[in-house]
Amino acid sequence: MALLCLGAAALAGAVCALSLGTPYVPPVRLPGTLGSDGLAGLVVTELRLPRMVLALVAGACLGAAGLVLQEALRNPLAVPEMLGVSSGAALGVAAPLVLSLAVPLGIQPFLALAGAALGGLLTLVAAGFGRSPSAVLLTGAAVAAALQAALLVLMVMADQLDLQLIYRYLLGSLSARTWDDVTGLLPWLAVAVPALILCVPVLGVLRLGDDDARALGVRVERARVAALGIAVVLIAPVVAVCGPVAWVGFLAPHLARRLRPDGGAAGWLVRSAVCGAIVVLCADQPARLALAPVETPVGAWTALVGVPVGVLLLKRGRRPARARGPVPLPAPVTSPDVPAPVLRKAER
Repeated sequence: MALLCLGAAALAGAVCALSLGTPYVPPVRLPGTLGSDGLAGLVVTELRLPRMVLALVAGACLGAAGLVLQEALRNPLAVPEMLGVSSGAALGVAAPLVLSLAVPLGIQPFLALAGAALGGLLTLVAAGFGRSPSAVLLTGAAVAAALQAALLVLMVMADQLDLQLIYRYLLGSLSARTWDDVTGLLPWLAVAVPALILCVPVLGVLRLGDDDARALGVRVERARVAALGIAVVLIAPVVAVCGPVAWVGFLAPHLARRLRPDGGAAGWLVRSAVCGAIVVLCADQPARLALAPVETPVGAWTALVGVPVGVLLLKRGRRPARARGPVPLPAPVTSPDVPAPVLRKAER
């Protein structure tokens, strides 16, 4: 049933992404419109279709990265926005723009990669490589705040045109994206997907706790740094192209766990990627159409929906554990051959 709902949501989002807008293309005419020479064919093939594909790829990357961080750090609130990863990637892309440095488009993902790695490593090192989940969260919030302060300084230094570009970029936007942006993500996916497959067994061991993981031969600190590296490779190219699309990495893993609470890291990873893709695709539709012809940033819609829904799922996921109450002690078993102890008057 859950898979049918996900499939229906993905199909509805894809049809809306390709049909709605100016010009409107009826869903029954979409197969004939793709690749045609008219205005509708050009808009669907060169504008709406790459935007839809980019939304799916970006959402899948962010959802998978969110699950990797949460499982590696054993913290359901360990998301890229709270660990300095997204802020570091945005700072790496925005700084050359404000400083008027001529940077080729192919170099921007590497700048985002360096900024995201810097933010994540600062958080891990300052928090003792994740020995305490609460320490990771608090340290990550401090690092993210420092990086966002640096972004504010850059925005003060920018002129009016650059300020508008940076502001829209920092909220996350899929506007005016083409096939070149989609193909630019493919080499990064070729690196990240095999690394994710190799990372899944380690994530399952890390869920047992640091002591049990060490007893099974896992070097916990190195495993967490490797998990952070995989998350950075997933997040940085997306941030370089779309900006920091907020809180998808928080909502998607909780949706995945809600769909199958007894699943392992492998099942949750696939579901988290699928949920992230659907979340970004569905959020992009009100971003395009709510205030048409003016487009709003998709990151504003993902944050508006993702935070309350993710908190609600987190609370519902913890509620059964609280309702169980104390485990009753077994009743004492007395043998018929052994007489029951008799309390003296002073013990009664």
